[in-house]
Amino acid sequence: MMTEQKHSINWVTFLLAWVAGFCDTATFVSGDSIFSAHVTGNFIVFAAQVSAGGASAMAWTKLLTFPVFVIAVIIGGWLAEKYQGRYMILLTEGIILSFCGLGAIILPMLTGMEERLIIYLIVMLTVLGMGLQNAFGKLYGKETHGPTTMMTGNVTQAALDLGNVIRKGIRGNEVSISGLRKQFITIGGFLAGCILGAVLSRWIGLSAMMIPGVAIIVCYLQGEAAAQKSEG
Repeated sequence: MMTEQKHSINWVTFLLAWVAGFCDTATFVSGDSIFSAHVTGNFIVFAAQVSAGGASAMAWTKLLTFPVFVIAVIIGGWLAEKYQGRYMILLTEGIILSFCGLGAIILPMLTGMEERLIIYLIVMLTVLGMGLQNAFGKLYGKETHGPTTMMTGNVTQAALDLGNVIRKGIRGNEVSISGLRKQFITIGGFLAGCILGAVLSRWIGLSAMMIPGVAIIVCYLQGEAAAQKSEG
């Protein structure tokens, strides 16, 4: 039973980190250099653009990611109170990301919206999805090995564990070894998502968002199936 639970945590951690890396890179590459997971990074991009050529309307739009992210986290807290299923937040995220990918294909054909407006709409919805994932990580910390959208803390912990192993050796240092394995899953998943997100978003644009959307929905279905199995 413990082995099955550990496998589930490994899988959920890797998948969520992969999705975050994918979305963050895809919106940066194909969404006017906007981060969807690391929203505070948009402050830096905004400041850089302002210093280079003035505060254009598009530069100011980057700051909208922050309130959108906050609203998403609030919605995540509401979903956690309203529904007993822990993975309901992820289902909502999966639906949003899938809509983003589908919208990137359909909206240009069905509406007269400018391409840039469509891009910003899809990016903001992606930020909404990433905010929900952050809320999930805070509300259900035991479901993953740690934060799946922000890697700075994970890299710091991995470095501390690595330092312990170097100083004290492998024997009798099971805690640090276990920590390194967990961080490898998280950081490795995020990096894999970044690479694939960059490649696919350059190839097919923001319609690539459908891939992480479907992946999150699969994660939800597996989580619900595991929950029902444990209750049975």
